[in-house]
Order: sequence, then C-alpha cells, then structure tokens
Amino acid sequence: MLEKLFKLSANNSNVKTEIVAGFTTFLTMAYIIFVNPSMLSATGMDSGAVFVATCLAAALGCFIMGFYANYPVALAPGMGLNAFFSYTVVLHMGYTWEVALGAVFLSGVCFTLLSLFKIREWIINSIPLPMRKGIAAGIGLFLALIALKNAGIVVANPATLVSLGDLTALPAALACLAFIATIALAHYRVKGGVMIAILGVTIIGLLMGDVQYTGIISMPPSIAPTFMQMDIAGAFNVGMISIVFAFLFVDLFDTSGTLIAVADKAKLLDKDGNLPRLSRALLADSGASIAGSMLGTSTTTSYIESVSGVAEGGRTGLTAVVVGVLFLLALFFAPLAGMVPAYATAGALLYVAVLMVGGLKSIDWDDITESAPVVIVALMMPLTFSIANGIAIGFIAYAAIKIASGKSKDLSLSVWFLAILFLAKLIFFPG
Repeated sequence: MLEKLFKLSANNSNVKTEIVAGFTTFLTMAYIIFVNPSMLSATGMDSGAVFVATCLAAALGCFIMGFYANYPVALAPGMGLNAFFSYTVVLHMGYTWEVALGAVFLSGVCFTLLSLFKIREWIINSIPLPMRKGIAAGIGLFLALIALKNAGIVVANPATLVSLGDLTALPAALACLAFIATIALAHYRVKGGVMIAILGVTIIGLLMGDVQYTGIISMPPSIAPTFMQMDIAGAFNVGMISIVFAFLFVDLFDTSGTLIAVADKAKLLDKDGNLPRLSRALLADSGASIAGSMLGTSTTTSYIESVSGVAEGGRTGLTAVVVGVLFLLALFFAPLAGMVPAYATAGALLYVAVLMVGGLKSIDWDDITESAPVVIVALMMPLTFSIANGIAIGFIAYAAIKIASGKSKDLSLSVWFLAILFLAKLIFFPG
C-alpha cells in the first residue's frame, strides 16, 4: 500500500528511511508547538486552544502534502507571520484576533486562486530577487526585536526609544543562554537542537522557581475557544487590504522558495529545474492555511527544516505523513508546552532571525539602486513593528530609486502596480 501511495522504489527510498527522515524533520521544527502558543496567546487567544490548533494545522498540512503532492515537505504555522499576526495586526494596529484570523483565511483563499489560475509564477518572476531577500531579512530582524523585547534584553526608553535592559535579570540571562545553546547545538548539527535548548532553559527556570510545574502529559485541551472564530466580514475592512496582502505575499515567496530548496536538495527537480506537481504542493500549503485559520492559528506554511529530513534520505510524501503523525502525538504534551516561558523561546526566535538575515549575502552591494531598497525594507519592518509597512515602503522606495536613477526599465509591471497601490494605501489609509 505504501509503495503504491508514495512510489518509494521509483524515488530510491524505503519505509525505514522515510520514517527516520520524518522523525528528523519533526525534531528540527517541533519548537513551533512551544513558540506559536506563546506568541498568539499575547493577543488574548486561549493558549491551550492555540496549541491544539498548531498541532492540528501542522498535521493536516503534512498529510495533504504527503498524500496529495507526495513531497517530503512538512508544514506548520510559519515563524514571522505568527509574530506579525500578534504584535502588529492585533497589539499594534488594534484589530481583534478574530479579524486577524479572517485575514489569514482570505489570504489562504487568494493563494489557492493564484495557484489554480497559474498567476503565482507571473508574480514571483516579476518581483526582483533582491526585494525577496530583503523581505526575508526584514522578517528576521522583526523576529529578533520581538525576541529581545520578550526577554527584557531590549526595553523601551522615552529618551532614546529603546535601550539595554537588565542583563542580570533571570529572563534576560536565560534568554541569552537559550540562544548560545541553540547556536552551539546547530553548529554541532545536533538533531532537535532548538527544541533541546528550549526545554533545557525551561528546566533551569523550573529549578530556579521561576516556572511552575503543571505536568507533562494530559488529554489535549479544548479547541473550542478558537475553532471557527475567524471574523471574515471584519477582514474585508479597507484598512485590512495591506494586512491580507502581507500574509499572502510572505507566504507565497516563503513557500515557493522552500519547495524549490527542499526539492533541489532531494534531487526532485526535472531537467529544466522545475518542480513537478508544483500546483499540488502549493494547494497543500494554501489549504493548510485556510484550515489553520478555521482551527485558530496564523498562516501555515512549508518549513525549510524539511531539508534535515531530506538529508536523512527522505524522498517521498511518507516523510511528511510521519511528521504529521508526530504532530498529532504532540497533542498530548500540552502541559509541557504551557510551562515554556517566553525567554526560553527567545533563543529559537533569534536563531531563526540569524538564518533569515543570511540571505543578504547574495545582494549586489556594488549596485546602490539594488542594495538601498533592500536595506530600507529590512529596516522598516522592525522599526515600524510591521511586516506590511516594511513591504509597502520597500516597494515604494525601490520604484522611486529606480526612476530617479534613470533605471525605470528595471521595473516590471507588477512592481509598478504594487508601488502605486502601496503609495495610495499609505496616503489615504495610513497606519
């Protein structure tokens, strides 16, 4: 049955290899079951319900990717987009988390339509690569700021806007320890290193009396507080246009880049460098986002950590299915997830930030008309505390710099359209 479903022999794989690959991928991305509830609960969402929604959305996405697209790519609520959901859309802009879930739902529907009508390729090919790299780096810096803020390492200052916090305080000290431990474990290529660092710092906090022990295993919490609570009508507010677009835009590039990177590592690309069954993989991603919004979590997307499973020999959708099963088993560890403090997950956020900023190395720094907009988009995300504003200002800056430099021919039709759209939004609907 497994041979028929996943074509193991045709992909030079076997059941044992796929299971080992699935376990490996899960260990490298399981930190999301601790980080996501911590982030989304800041909006007032029930932490237990978000934990269940996170596990279910991840499992569902993995199952669709595995059975429908037959790729060793795992999915879960995406880092960066969950921060944007909580800290920008809800806490900064003042929308309810129900409306934010409605925006995630609409972005998933738009992603599905773009995939079905083959518009996705046109959009991706029309957006300059430096801007894509800049957006990724900006999200990384945005995550870094949130991590440092949550740990008390960076604090508000009325005179200088921000300043250094008390590094001798327990949360700040343990956050630093979590980050150093995460980097060291990543350096030594320890499987599940991020999760090990999170749990290790949580145990230290427990021993020092800062964390209250509530157990490790129990029946899953109720998902009722977040299930089908999205406010789709509220998401149709004019001011939400840029929010929906930001969810869609980031997921679109993140998913496409991840799929190509994982497939290339697994040698699954065809002779022309294209990914067979790409539309199925994209539909798995968009479908998981729609389902995730219904369950009660932010955008679900493909994880680059899937490369770790591919490195262990994973070549088919069975790897993704194994990851999905493990996310379902994780449902019974809600008490453990509930004990993890924000400073324990800060190290994971900073680690992800480092990885995302690394893309700037491919920028042509000798061409100031290319590098300047990249720096703008990367800086504006953390400094405006908004991925949407960062993207908007970045595209406006890119178009304006190219025009002023006599290089308007470098601007594609989609860049012209987006720059004008964002400029109109900021003028008539600021904030």
